[in-house]
Amino acid sequence: MDQAQTVRPEGTSNSAVTPTPLPTPVPEKIDIDLEYELKSIADGVEGEIGIGAVLLETGDAAYRWREGRFPMQSVYKLPIAMAVLKMVDDGKVRLDQQVAITPDDFVRPGFHSPIRNANPKGIVLSVSEIMRFSVSESDGTASDVLLDLAGGPAEVQKYLGSIGVTDLKVANSEKEISRDWDTQYRNSSTPEAAVKLLRVLHERLALSEASTVYLLGLMTETETGRNRLKGKLPDGTVVAHKTGTGGTEKGITGATNDIGIITLPDGRHIAIAVFVKDSAADSPTRESVIADIAKAVWDKWVFTVETPRRGEEREIFHR
Repeated sequence: MDQAQTVRPEGTSNSAVTPTPLPTPVPEKIDIDLEYELKSIADGVEGEIGIGAVLLETGDAAYRWREGRFPMQSVYKLPIAMAVLKMVDDGKVRLDQQVAITPDDFVRPGFHSPIRNANPKGIVLSVSEIMRFSVSESDGTASDVLLDLAGGPAEVQKYLGSIGVTDLKVANSEKEISRDWDTQYRNSSTPEAAVKLLRVLHERLALSEASTVYLLGLMTETETGRNRLKGKLPDGTVVAHKTGTGGTEKGITGATNDIGIITLPDGRHIAIAVFVKDSAADSPTRESVIADIAKAVWDKWVFTVETPRRGEEREIFHR
């Protein structure tokens, strides 16, 4: 392997970036009826379920355990990717930059890593390819390489602070998470913070236009979680999302998550985060409740515009 192709920046820091004051978002309007419906769905599954959902263009919102802390697992690959893309925007990293991935970078067997499985001796990949593996395929090795490029957890946290997301914690690498059950709980988020991360991404407050479009494309192409947020939405619905799944110990699964941006037929957008923590339910049940939550939010906020009759304009709302 040609080590000369490896370029992992040293001495770069997101802390040098002066935080830009963020515009005030559309004020939230809590939908009490929807919150009650989501609570009824969540109560049907053993475990703790945190929910955040905001219709970005109007501020309609619904939460469950808004400020509760939930382990992210691979959801945390999204803020790591965003921190690296901010370095791309700042000219510190290039998407076509070549990075050598060695066996020392691999997450251990049992943790998802197509890169490790296909290349046991290592491989050289571009930052863009590594980003796709991390975001679209949830590759643990790829995420750790990106975390290294970003300068480690502390630098990711500085970046998140610069975009106003202060209650989402990236503390450990995938390799560190794999060594100890309790470590997963350190890499955590509240439903409110996850929705805020999605909002600043969607509204181009976190990255350049080019980087935002690129990342949302990778999230839309994601291979994991087909039965979660997307599971019960109409065919063809565009969902840019990132999943996360923990291991199971003594019949308890630490995390089953999905966060993302759902595009409604009229072009509006729902930022939604669902975290299922410490659940004794089986995987199909946990995924089904995430799908039911997304469908309930969709049903409440979606509308279609009927072709108006002569002299009449109206919107048809589906509840």
